[in-house]
Amino acid sequence: MTGHDPIDTSKPHPARMYDWFLGGKDNYPVDEEMARQLLELNPLGREMAKCNRAFMHRATRWLGAAGVRQYLDIGTGIPTEPNLHQIAQEVAADSRVVYTDNDPIVLRHAEALLRSSPEGLTDYIQADAREPDRIVEQAGKVLDFDKPVALSLIALLHFVPDEDGAHELVRKLLAPLASGSYLVISHTTGEFDPEGSEKAAALYKAKGVPLALRSRDEIGQFFEGLELVDPGVSLVAEWRPELGEVVPVPGDGLIAGFVGVARKP
Repeated sequence: MTGHDPIDTSKPHPARMYDWFLGGKDNYPVDEEMARQLLELNPLGREMAKCNRAFMHRATRWLGAAGVRQYLDIGTGIPTEPNLHQIAQEVAADSRVVYTDNDPIVLRHAEALLRSSPEGLTDYIQADAREPDRIVEQAGKVLDFDKPVALSLIALLHFVPDEDGAHELVRKLLAPLASGSYLVISHTTGEFDPEGSEKAAALYKAKGVPLALRSRDEIGQFFEGLELVDPGVSLVAEWRPELGEVVPVPGDGLIAGFVGVARKP
């Protein structure tokens, strides 16, 4: 772990807004204000955050059952139990997990992220997702890249526009991983409400946060060259609901996000 940067409370941060949507206390008025504005555009914001989290739990259970024992989770967010390492180590106590985020408030909570089973190991890297080389170098001290690793990008890539090198970023993170590794993505989409999505993107942009709401096909491009696990790129609630933790959504509301898990051949 490196450095203790000051927390910037002048503009909202996705990790802290996510925390607010999940009912956490580690956020600031600037985060709550923006989150409430987003709720006006999409009243299912809280359910969206919960569905994302439930997908991460289901995907981690599936990966553990498939034999994965190493995880690299980028854009970790503020710890909400159970976290990825708790699910992974529940399946296999010797699982190793490396978390990465760029918000100092997540760094403050790293201790909670680092509570591992005695047989396993968890570590935390303070780094920006757009520093893949640094992340790979640091993670390589904990993870064995000669064995499969699950690369987890939950609710991250919609904050990395194409012009910021989103596809190159994913390629660089996957490149050192062994055959049999997996890529896990959850990603918000603007496909179902283009007008509301444009307003949300403008809101983020005004606060200095880029937002890239991709379509199902565009999200599918991140998995090129990989073998998608059934049911492929699917709506967040429709990815293997039998693994548990499906969040009820009021009315016939639709959670506007796609998810996928794919294996590196």
